[in-house]
Amino acid sequence: MSLLRSIFSTPGPSVGIEIASDAVTAVGLARSGSNAIVSSHATEPLPSGAVVPAVNEGNIKDPAAVAGALRRALDQFPRRPRRAALVVPDAVAKVSIVKFEEVPTRSHDLDELVRWQVRKTAPFRIEDAQVVHSRGLTDDAGATEFVVALTRRSIIEEYEQVCTEAGVHAGVVDLSSFNLLNTVSSGDPVDGDWLLVHVAPESSTIAIMRGEQLILFRNRPAEAGAQLADLVHQTSMYYEDRLSGTGFARVFLVGASGGVGEAIRKGLEGRLGGSVESVDPRRVASLADRIDASPDLLDRLTAPIGVLVREHAAS
Repeated sequence: MSLLRSIFSTPGPSVGIEIASDAVTAVGLARSGSNAIVSSHATEPLPSGAVVPAVNEGNIKDPAAVAGALRRALDQFPRRPRRAALVVPDAVAKVSIVKFEEVPTRSHDLDELVRWQVRKTAPFRIEDAQVVHSRGLTDDAGATEFVVALTRRSIIEEYEQVCTEAGVHAGVVDLSSFNLLNTVSSGDPVDGDWLLVHVAPESSTIAIMRGEQLILFRNRPAEAGAQLADLVHQTSMYYEDRLSGTGFARVFLVGASGGVGEAIRKGLEGRLGGSVESVDPRRVASLADRIDASPDLLDRLTAPIGVLVREHAAS
C-alpha cells in the first residue's frame, strides 16, 4: 500500500532509516520467497536539540552529531548499505486533504491545480516547496479527494545531507506516520474505519483511515496524556459529524511504550470506549535473530519497515 508517493524516488532500497528527534534507526530488510525478514537493525540515540522538527525553519541543528549517530548505526550492519529509504518526522510537513469536483486528465495540469490550491495556506513560498499528492476517495457525486504533503525543500535537503555525510544516499524520503499506516495495512488490513495515534517526542499525529484511504491527518505539538486523549476525542467527534463516521473498527497507538505510554493508552481507551492496540511490525517482517523485541524497539522498527515494504510493492 502506498499512501503518498515518495518525495524523491528510486527503485527498491533494502535499508530504511528513520531520523527522529531523539534517535536514528536503521533497518535492513531481506526476502525469503514472499516473506520479509529484518536482517539487521540498529538504533543510536541523539543528543537533545540535535534534531528539532519544524515545518518552516532548519531542523538539523547539529549535523555532525546526527551523521555520526547514523554512521554508527550503519556500521553495525554486516554489509554497509549505500542506498536507503529515509523516514522523517511528521512535523516537517503540512499535510492536507483537498477535494476537486473535476480532476484534470493531464498529470501536469493536476500538479498545477494542487499547488494552486495549497498555496493559500502554505506557511512559506510555494516556490520553495516540495509538493506531493496522492489520489484518495471519490464521493457519490464524483468529487475526488487528494492527500497533499507540503514540505520546505531546504529542510528535506538537510536530512538528505546528513545521510550523505554518513555515506548513504537517501533515494526515497517520506513521513513517519504514512509508513506506520503502511505497516498496519500491509500486515493486518482493517475493514472499515480505523484510527492511528502516533506519539513522537515533539508532536502527536492522529490519522483516520477508511479501509486503505486516508481521510484525516492532524499533527500537533506534543501534549500531556490527558490533553492528547481530549484531542483524540474531539477528532473522533469531528469524524462522526463531518466524515460520516460510524465508529472505529480498530485503534492503534505507536510511540508510547513504558509507564507513560500505558497512561496514554488508558486515557485513550477511556475517551474512545474501546481497546487500543500496539502496532506489531513482525506481522509484516519477522526478526531474523529471533530476539524478544521490546515494545520500544518494535515502535522504532515500524516506520522504516513500512517504507521498505511499500517501496518493494511499488518496484
